[in-house]
Amino acid sequence: MPTFPGSVAQGQDGSGVDGNVYVHVIDAAHSAPPWLDSFISAFSTYGLVLSALLMLAGWWRARDRDAQRAVMALAAPALTVLAFAVSTLLKQSVHENRPCQSLHVITLEACPAAGDWSFPSNHATLAAAAAVALWFVSVRLAAVASVTALAMAASRVWVGAHYPHDILAGLTLGALVTWPLALLLSRHTQTVARLFSRTPLRLLIEA
Repeated sequence: MPTFPGSVAQGQDGSGVDGNVYVHVIDAAHSAPPWLDSFISAFSTYGLVLSALLMLAGWWRARDRDAQRAVMALAAPALTVLAFAVSTLLKQSVHENRPCQSLHVITLEACPAAGDWSFPSNHATLAAAAAVALWFVSVRLAAVASVTALAMAASRVWVGAHYPHDILAGLTLGALVTWPLALLLSRHTQTVARLFSRTPLRLLIEA
């Protein structure tokens, strides 16, 4: 249900960046059919589960076919969590108020309490990190994950949780944290797979 924003914390006001775009999106959400708003709201809340399932599927398939890709699949969740940690640290450094607080608009998602900062979007960061990590595991799964990440990012603006620049920053951050680390690990997967094969952990990379 739409809710009114609560009190504004002593943080940064990001509305000057793209607040007008945000308001147009919120207006479009209010004009949209209820079923569409309900669908997007549900996806915004639970869509990250799909990213997790894609990573799980990537690991399961790689374990059955390629030990080195299985190593990358195992690393995907860790890289995603690392990107989330960086996003959280940045969020706590920037202190940007949620747009629903600064612009006093009614949003589909309940306006977070004061002190729940907006920049960058953790949801967008997580979805982007998962998608990038999956490019080192399966092109098909990565393509689906990439579409999921973009949809997740857009949904966060639609429900009123973030400005557009928040989600763009989240997508960029997720990619920038994950890509170089995954690329570095991909150059050493044979060594890691060999180490796994000497322990009971080999069951994680070999069917």
